[in-house]
Amino acid sequence: MSVDFENLRRLMMADRSVRRFKEEEKVSVSTLEKLVELTRYTHSGRNAQPLRYSLVTSDSLRAKVFPLLKWAGYFPEWDGPEEGERPAAYIIQCLDTHFGPDCLCDDGLQLEAISLGMRTLGLSGCIIKAFDAATLRIVLGLESRYVPRYVLAVGYPAEEVKIEDMSGKDDADFKYYRSADEVHHVPKRPLSELLLK
Repeated sequence: MSVDFENLRRLMMADRSVRRFKEEEKVSVSTLEKLVELTRYTHSGRNAQPLRYSLVTSDSLRAKVFPLLKWAGYFPEWDGPEEGERPAAYIIQCLDTHFGPDCLCDDGLQLEAISLGMRTLGLSGCIIKAFDAATLRIVLGLESRYVPRYVLAVGYPAEEVKIEDMSGKDDADFKYYRSADEVHHVPKRPLSELLLK
């Protein structure tokens, strides 16, 4: 099978974290299922495939999940998107501890697969690690064997996100920021800094 490298590169460049959404544009459960289905094809440590997913689309459940999330570590004064700009859905990634205490590399690989899939459908998201896992487990009615690892906020983007080249900038100047025009900027290191000589 032939896969076009440049198309993949463009897709990855377009796949940015988005924190403000067109909340009124709904995302169906079938769309979320289609995205989770992509995880079946990712690499898996020991091939244990220990991750499971809880899908949230209803207004009532979304309202319970939202306050459990922390949205942007570099914007401590920001409590997350306002009503009307909140995610239309959530995908909650959980570890099934029946298969062991960790998932090795599986979590990141599967989140990337879902995120890239979202971009092909015109969706965007934000992968959230900072959240109240204990309360989320109760809200979702999860058995104790399922441990929430990440929350992926999903929706149609309501903000512009641009990649910035860090070439020539201070090595520690990697924090994302919003400019006065409300564009979200994400500095990325150049290839020359990623390669060890």
